[in-house]
Amino acid sequence: MLKDLFASQPFTGELIWIGLRPAYRQDLSVVEEVEAITDAGLVGDHTGAQGLKNIQSKGKNPSKRQVTLIQAEHLDVVARLLEKAEIEPELLRRNLVVRGINLHALKKARFRIGEVLFEGTGDCHPCSRMEEVLGPGGYNAMRGHGGITARVLEGGILHLADVVRLETPLEFQG
Repeated sequence: MLKDLFASQPFTGELIWIGLRPAYRQDLSVVEEVEAITDAGLVGDHTGAQGLKNIQSKGKNPSKRQVTLIQAEHLDVVARLLEKAEIEPELLRRNLVVRGINLHALKKARFRIGEVLFEGTGDCHPCSRMEEVLGPGGYNAMRGHGGITARVLEGGILHLADVVRLETPLEFQG
């Protein structure tokens, strides 16, 4: 019974924001579309560049943190916890912001955003930098609201307003 409930995801979401981190600790570039490369990540993002190096050097396993995603609804929660009017997505340094679907339900599943197939690989925990960019309490406000990490299984182009949908649940977490 619970396994069937876990596999049931009748809702779809929407991609509403795309950010690329050209290098560690540099400002993000906000874009309307981006190419996702199988087993590497996003073109223009520093984790995607490292993923391409791993592919070229052969023998290295693909990173489980090729792409980071956060739920738009959690931006509102974090803002309220910090008593702020809003939180800008670029402060959180995630690649993709989606709304309308529970990202936690995709954490150990295969899912599509537009034409790109992802595999959720785990939680995207906050780092100590959250205290720096969000102010006192930023790290703790982000705990449990940091989103997920994912691998790119089938590349393609991601566009704002692409539909997010479950493909295949990988693991029953009863």
